[in-house]
Amino acid sequence: MTGLNRELADFLRRARGQVDLSRAGLPSDGRVRRVKGLRREEVALLAGVSADYYARLEQGRRINPSPAVVEAIGRALELDEAGRTHLRDLIGLSSGPAPRRSRNAQRVRPGLRQLIDALDGEPALVLGRRTDVLAANRMAKALFADFDEIPPKERNYARWIFLDEDARSLFADWHDQARAAVESLRFEIGKDPADAATTALVAELRERSPDFDHWWEQHRVHQRTHGSKRLRHPLVGDLTVEYESLVLPGDPDTMLYVYTTAPGSPSRQAMDILASWTASSPGARLSRSDPEA
Repeated sequence: MTGLNRELADFLRRARGQVDLSRAGLPSDGRVRRVKGLRREEVALLAGVSADYYARLEQGRRINPSPAVVEAIGRALELDEAGRTHLRDLIGLSSGPAPRRSRNAQRVRPGLRQLIDALDGEPALVLGRRTDVLAANRMAKALFADFDEIPPKERNYARWIFLDEDARSLFADWHDQARAAVESLRFEIGKDPADAATTALVAELRERSPDFDHWWEQHRVHQRTHGSKRLRHPLVGDLTVEYESLVLPGDPDTMLYVYTTAPGSPSRQAMDILASWTASSPGARLSRSDPEA
């Protein structure tokens, strides 16, 4: 099987294993269940296709299901919108013409860099393909890490959160954030499974991080649109930030992430202290090993 077919076969197998039988609406057939989730024939029944047809699809064979069939399979597997998009990507039914994904290094245009620098009191990150960190304003560097100090080939959000001990200490909800990073990377690989740089990144993280390897095996997908992060910052203590992600028009491979705090909250006060510190100490970075930490 090609890489694409292996990805599809693995995703379908794991997705049906995660279906909650109590919600599936299937009549009991009296058999003792030896596996969690749905059997192949049960997915086929719920999707309105033959068991043989679904079996060939799950085996990764080259067949071309219609959009209606793919939607029915998504419903049978109880996939959320990210899961259904991932399924369409793997089968080759993404909406609209497939964008040409250049293998060239991504660059941040000057206007976008000026925009994130203008967000003076709020952290902002620009992420590219496979969560490469393309740009960070001064507040993002103070809140998370000075990504400019990381060698360009290693300047990647998923790599940082799994392989940097400071990142593990920084996030009070590290397991939630790290797992979301895995699931976001899984979501992206469905759009371009032939990308060698993404494949190399995944191989490295699977080898070096047991947590990454465990979550990668589950083949769950997640599309980061908004959410929150809880941090234990070495300078300003505990705070919670909310993030919104924005796809840039004309550049679907680039995402802008802006992090904010609730007005008047302790988290806002902590962010203001951090902003004041970075303004008075440009370029400074507090390490976890510093006495003040």
